[in-house]
Amino acid sequence: MDVLRSVFGYSAFRGQQAEIIDHVVRGGDALVLMPTGGGKSLCYQIPALVRDGLAVVVSPLIALMRDQVTALREAGVRAAYLNSSLDPNEAREVERAVARGELDLLYVAPERLVTPRFLELLDRTDLALFALDEAHCVSQWGHDFRPEYLQLSILHERHPMVPRIALTATADAQTRAEIAEKLGLGEARVFISSFDRPNITYRVVPKKTERQQLLAFLRENHAEDAGIIYCMSRAKVEDVAAWLNAQGREALPYHAGLPPDVREANQDLFIKGEGIVMVATVAFGMGIDKPNVRFVAHLDPPKSLEAYYQETGRAGRDGLAANAWMAYGMADVVSLRQMLEQSEAADTHRRVERGKLEALLGFCETATCRRQVLLNYFGEPFPEPCGNCDTCLEPVECWDGTVAAQKALSAVYRTGQRYGAGHLIDVLLGNATDKVVQQAHDSLKTFGVGKDLAKAEWQSVYRQLVAAGFLTVDIEGFGGFRLTDSGVAVIKGQKPVKLRKDPVQERRRGVHDALRRHVSRGGSAPGGSGGGLSADGVSRSGARGTLSPADDALWHALKDCRTRLAREQGVPPYVIFHDSTLLEMVASRPQDRVGFGRLPGVGGRKLERYADAFLEVIREQG
Repeated sequence: MDVLRSVFGYSAFRGQQAEIIDHVVRGGDALVLMPTGGGKSLCYQIPALVRDGLAVVVSPLIALMRDQVTALREAGVRAAYLNSSLDPNEAREVERAVARGELDLLYVAPERLVTPRFLELLDRTDLALFALDEAHCVSQWGHDFRPEYLQLSILHERHPMVPRIALTATADAQTRAEIAEKLGLGEARVFISSFDRPNITYRVVPKKTERQQLLAFLRENHAEDAGIIYCMSRAKVEDVAAWLNAQGREALPYHAGLPPDVREANQDLFIKGEGIVMVATVAFGMGIDKPNVRFVAHLDPPKSLEAYYQETGRAGRDGLAANAWMAYGMADVVSLRQMLEQSEAADTHRRVERGKLEALLGFCETATCRRQVLLNYFGEPFPEPCGNCDTCLEPVECWDGTVAAQKALSAVYRTGQRYGAGHLIDVLLGNATDKVVQQAHDSLKTFGVGKDLAKAEWQSVYRQLVAAGFLTVDIEGFGGFRLTDSGVAVIKGQKPVKLRKDPVQERRRGVHDALRRHVSRGGSAPGGSGGGLSADGVSRSGARGTLSPADDALWHALKDCRTRLAREQGVPPYVIFHDSTLLEMVASRPQDRVGFGRLPGVGGRKLERYADAFLEVIREQG
């Protein structure tokens, strides 16, 4: 507890942190599943400072290593990293510091760790513990598979008395079993925290004019905020970034096809800047420790709920209100199914991936609480609707779509199972287009039988039929729809179909001010490096109300002060203080160092370095 307060500036642990830390301090092995922003890092950082010797943290993410080491040094902790970003002289200096016993924590890439040179260095070093971060990388179904992770069992073989702690934010039961098996952690104590991120509002909207929908979302909810926008292709990333800049919003592209120096520069600008939007493929985001990402938007859906959870989890790491927004449409469903069916992977892999895709599509199409669907997927029952997703905030109306489904499926069958939604809807609406007439589809029994529904409604019907598996996509032809066995059962009247009505208009619900609602609750949130969550894990930022003009002026003045200090030291602003700490300054307005030292996130080192600068701003603002 002394280390938590004196070094990291928090007065209480949250969730299972204290239990995990005590177990590792006593020399026990642990497998820890904790959501992004849940305070995983403290679970090994505090034991590293309490136990004698060097703590070795294995991480595949260079950006995360750099950010965490920077933050630790700001807190007065002796930390360093070894990875490919260091030149040979810098790497040798770090190794000499290890040999001299001058470090408490050393972050190392798995490729470096398994080299004979580094293993011999560890053999000569007094070791406190091994922390294996992003442990899901050992799984063949993992998000970012790194083969070197499979060799990490060598640590226990060479140092059987040194405790190990493996950590991940995303792992289903299968992946957990693989982690335990391949890292030799069969006897480790397993700690599974709730996967719930209560501060994130989940929202999926029908894709119409996606760029205008995105722009409206940003202007209404996140006019000043940093965020990430995910797109499927590199070309789309660059197009969307350029378009946002043309609309007056600072945006940067990021994908694997950009020159490495451009990628690194854009990532650095995003991390150190305020209010910058990163438009990226999934190549971006792993290991980004920026806590005040206020939104994650998907213009194309990911391939699985694991990927969705991992990517949306990069929002709101500080525990303050954040948005996960996704635009999703017919073309996305067709594209995802085509990619899966065209895959040359083994049948066992395709079966697993098919199950993952079905779960994602079910999440997108659900009429029930999205958080319930998401958490149930990870094996965590969530008995009550969350009240903080679109289907809870604006309940979705469902209807008996059996007759409509029969019409839609019949149109597929009678046109020869060769056409996509556009042509089929023209047939149902009785639109005698050149193509309809040319194919003689205006003489079919289904021609004009769907005039009871509008074009947008039929698009919704077809999207849901494909998502639910009543239709599949012909990958050998031109992407036309084909009936599945379950689709045939619907036509024969053997299976009822329940459909959801897409919302006619997206509800405008601002979240930008929710960042500041934290203040109206008056009180800080105990926690670890993630900060921002109360002891029971509920976001403090959900209370009603916004800042007064005076408080708003102080908030911006404090941010300006933080930005200036960060630029002087060449570190990201959040390394100085998180937004949650600045909001506590607004709420409590400390007038001296004693009061300042009570703020969450203010440890002894930061009290000495920064108190005077921020106290001066508070006094100037009255």
